[in-house]
Amino acid sequence: MPSYILAIDQGTTSSRAIMFNDSSEILGVAQEEFTQYFPQDGWVEHDVEEIWSTTINVVKEVIASTGIPPGEIAAIGITNQRETTVLWDKTTGKAIHKAIVWQDRRTADYCDMLKSEGLESMFTEKTGLLLDPYFSGTKVKWLLDNVDGAREQAVSGELLFGTIDTFLLWRLTSGKSHKTDATNASRTLLFNIHDQEWDKDILQKLDIPDCILPEVRDCSSDFGIADESLFGAAIPITGMAGDQQAALVGQCCFSEGMIKSTYGTGCFVIMNTGDTAVTSNHKLLTTVGYRIDGKVTYGLEGSIFMAGAAVQWLRDGIKLIKDAAETENIANANPDAHGVYLVPAFTGLGAPYWDANARGAILGLTRDSGVEDIVTATLQSVCFQTRDLLTAMANDGIEPDLIRVDGGMVANDWLTQCLSDISRVTVDRPQVIETTALGAAYLAGLQVGLFESLDELSRQWQRERRFEPQMDEELSSQLYSGWLEAVKRVRS
Repeated sequence: MPSYILAIDQGTTSSRAIMFNDSSEILGVAQEEFTQYFPQDGWVEHDVEEIWSTTINVVKEVIASTGIPPGEIAAIGITNQRETTVLWDKTTGKAIHKAIVWQDRRTADYCDMLKSEGLESMFTEKTGLLLDPYFSGTKVKWLLDNVDGAREQAVSGELLFGTIDTFLLWRLTSGKSHKTDATNASRTLLFNIHDQEWDKDILQKLDIPDCILPEVRDCSSDFGIADESLFGAAIPITGMAGDQQAALVGQCCFSEGMIKSTYGTGCFVIMNTGDTAVTSNHKLLTTVGYRIDGKVTYGLEGSIFMAGAAVQWLRDGIKLIKDAAETENIANANPDAHGVYLVPAFTGLGAPYWDANARGAILGLTRDSGVEDIVTATLQSVCFQTRDLLTAMANDGIEPDLIRVDGGMVANDWLTQCLSDISRVTVDRPQVIETTALGAAYLAGLQVGLFESLDELSRQWQRERRFEPQMDEELSSQLYSGWLEAVKRVRS
């Protein structure tokens, strides 16, 4: 039986493909960045043709570099940037507009209008989400209202909607499969997480026709077959989950109360809450953690929009560094930001503030401040934002004391230690930090029988290093108090 799994990890700034064997070992990785478009203040877009081409490129590259015959790949798992919204013509396969990215804020005024009508509680009760432009639903409405002829096409059944997972699946199967999974559906603001169905009341309120929506499946399911013409063999696509839920699976957080925190473009903390959809009183999100064999496991999530993206801004926006890896050496040499705080609210603030109109700032600059202080402050901002989320959980009656971390940023030892120091929790880093892709591979492997159970997956998880708080608690509290003051300055 084929024993290799290909994971497609389509992220916000790059597309990646990773080849795993049935022991969760990485055999090969390919990655390609793509263009970010910022047409107006607070707007963020992607070209879906570039997403498609980079995805195909990295899959072909990893197959070639590993030398594994395509016919020996048992399955493909897909994980993706969530909430990013695409509408495309189902005859031509062409998108009617650039993808509107999860970070995009263009529907902030519309969300505020819905709130003013007293509708947020209805949306939250059904979807577990808040009325924020972050989610897909209001992006879909914007496309239907603002692209010429889009609404007429949608009503007549000529258009399809999908988040990036659905779009890639549709393309990979040559238009045969228009499906998504329960985790991605749960991030659209259109899906009732209790009934596990698209919500008719919400669709009516947002004036979105249900004929454009994909079929919702379990995370491990027979989603379709990748066309033989693409990679040289017809490969089953049997796993799918949004990137943060895929990381929850990849971190084997299968027991109630376990927490993972992922550091990629943004930062996302999810706690497994079992079969209970826990409601937060401190603006955390209730979401589907995963759905396997028809059984829903829920999660409580805090979402930060800018983590690795803030470092990318240092590199590409103001060119203070040439490579993200430089930040670790800089912070080791300059661990004190000397009163400088960077609040990376470039596209607003996520949890627990949910301020779509906040904007980024660097505060506390003096004549003595230098590049090193700004770099250190940028890394610290990730840790402060994580403490914001863990504090919100604590205020909801859940006291986190250990988190499993993953994502490219946590390869930085300084950052990971700072995370423990500022958040006052134990931080475990696994041997495989590419847990988003690993989670997609696990889900795909479960469906084709490479893995028998979640218990078997849990036995594969291995800790690479544990970080305990070393900083004096009083100093940690002082630094965090300064962060809270800095956030107040940028709030709208």
